[in-house]
Amino acid sequence: MSYEMLLSPIQIGTMTVKNRVVMTAAEMSLGQTNGCPTEKMMAYYEERAKGGIGMIIPGICRVNDMGAASTFTQLSMSHDYHIEPMRAFAERIHRHGAKLCIQLHHPGRQGYASAINTLPVIIPVVQRFPKVLDGLFRCTPLLLGMEERKLCMSVQSPSNCELSAHGATRIHAMSRREVKKLISDFVEAAVRCQKAGVDAVELHGGHGYMIQQFLSPNTNWRTDEYGGSFDNRLRFVTEIIEGIRARCGRDYPLIVRLTVDEMYDRIGKPGKGYGLEEGKKIARRLEELGVDAINVTSACYDVYNRWLEPTSYEPGWRAYLAKEIKSVVSIPVIAANFIRSPEQAERQLEEGYQDLIGSARSFICEPHWVKKIEEGHPEQIRRCIGCLHCISSFMTNAKVGKSGECALNPGVGREPTFEEAAQDGYGRRIVVVGAGIAGLAAAETMARRGFAVTVLEKSKAPGGQVKTAAACNLKGKLSWCIEDRLAALKSLGVDLRYGIEATEELVQSMTPYAVIVATGAAPIRPASIPGSDLPQVYTPPEIIHRRTVLRDQKVVVVGSGMTGLETAEILNETGNRVTVIEMAGEIAPGTWFQLVDDEMERLQPKGTAFVTNCRLDRILPGEIEVTDLKRKETRRIPADSVVLSLGVRPEHTLADALKQRLPRVYTVGDASASGTIADAVKSAYAACCEIK
Repeated sequence: MSYEMLLSPIQIGTMTVKNRVVMTAAEMSLGQTNGCPTEKMMAYYEERAKGGIGMIIPGICRVNDMGAASTFTQLSMSHDYHIEPMRAFAERIHRHGAKLCIQLHHPGRQGYASAINTLPVIIPVVQRFPKVLDGLFRCTPLLLGMEERKLCMSVQSPSNCELSAHGATRIHAMSRREVKKLISDFVEAAVRCQKAGVDAVELHGGHGYMIQQFLSPNTNWRTDEYGGSFDNRLRFVTEIIEGIRARCGRDYPLIVRLTVDEMYDRIGKPGKGYGLEEGKKIARRLEELGVDAINVTSACYDVYNRWLEPTSYEPGWRAYLAKEIKSVVSIPVIAANFIRSPEQAERQLEEGYQDLIGSARSFICEPHWVKKIEEGHPEQIRRCIGCLHCISSFMTNAKVGKSGECALNPGVGREPTFEEAAQDGYGRRIVVVGAGIAGLAAAETMARRGFAVTVLEKSKAPGGQVKTAAACNLKGKLSWCIEDRLAALKSLGVDLRYGIEATEELVQSMTPYAVIVATGAAPIRPASIPGSDLPQVYTPPEIIHRRTVLRDQKVVVVGSGMTGLETAEILNETGNRVTVIEMAGEIAPGTWFQLVDDEMERLQPKGTAFVTNCRLDRILPGEIEVTDLKRKETRRIPADSVVLSLGVRPEHTLADALKQRLPRVYTVGDASASGTIADAVKSAYAACCEIK
């Protein structure tokens, strides 16, 4: 495939973008408290510009410090002192022929109450005493606890509507004076962007943030000129656009990221908010107002998985939204349609779904996405698997002053050292035992440094635990992380040997400089639970790989982590009546909520029962005995079969033995501690960094 359309230039207003690829905004918490870009942030985005992306839209940029902050480390264009740092940022992007577009944003009812009025106090203190920030982040649990108890300031919202499913615990309807002030803040921020040499600005009117809140009848209950009718609900964004045009001129490129369908019907709430027909009407009006492009998106925080999809969704599932908008406007349409391959991108351009290909996660995972296409090696692209580690890590890390991560790209936020790997291997031999994701990630890292790497895998094929995860329903894309590592290892000349049991003697005979042991883990079947050895007791891999197929039985799944839930989903397919029990007080404790929500949408309609605060005591023929930890009483649950989803036990016997014989032996992935794909890759990279 030639990718002619994907690599062709396009006009957005007066701006020429060198290709059709746009890195859309995704906040990674790489800035500093005063809103200026850090060296880390600039290097992060510059690497993606080096990688060939045509236009880069960094994470959300606040327009004022009083109530518009979503994190303490995001960009800001709220003051004139932001102009020169932003100019330096723009110059870094321009060096590589890319355009820089800044997304102006206000969270509205989805903001954090603890951020209200705090930044103006924090910024000067932190500038003088930087270590104060560490102390502030240590206070995050206290601040969030105060929010939960409503002991906090209220955040701005167009009206006293319902609270967001994920956001502030107190809101207040903005006064007309507050509305006018916020309009001015957006305009002034755009003016500063233009002065700084930023190529374009984008107004964030999607994902349930402030501009969309004004557009939606679900959140805009105002009775003045900013609410009620369609025209009144558009007045807020209209006055922002008119203000930017008056101050920046008609020639300054202006984009709106627009939720064109709130998709409440997808979660069983038809008639709530607005749908695609009204989204098309909004898009037409924005074109009439002089907007130069529409960046199509969908949904809001209440319908989270319909704008930030987990891996179960099909690539391009919402491409129809962009096509519908393209049918009613003549300006360019950008869209992030869960695009994961250049073939998909080219096809959607050729078939007229959109004019520019948008994505954030694909380029977080693979900064050289475009460059690899240009150089004729699209097969070497590291594809995003939709695991959501980027958003879950960002939301967790931002609260403690750290940045977001990528499950498959450990170089995020450390681009200079990661992308320009030190060539210090000098052909020395590294033996990696195990070809799961941890072993393959370690092999790639060491090969990039110039070591001669041999991978020994006892199975006849690579994959390890990922093979089990990818065998779950709708999770086949997880296997991409194995396929893509193999493509990278092939290009690096790594020696992959399958069907070979690594013994102490074999490894030692290879005289390795270092050994990385990635032997994985085995499902736990606790001997301490009476009956765990009965023939009707199974572990998840037996069910997931369909080695055992249970039909029309009462089945209890013990453990409600993602593996347990995915196992329950498979059991539902063959007529079983499934009960999931969990010791904790909630289902899938510690699991990112989007993944749980995604599974629940498939489990609940099948009648899956869930029992929390429940400890398995013993397994008997036809039933199990449990203790209700809240009521402190014992009871029995019927169970023809039982599946123990209680985690895995690391397999590190070989590592322990090798450490007695060799000086440099490292254990990574599940062989060290059970975890996710992200945990495996992170541990592999950390171990590789120790090898000097």
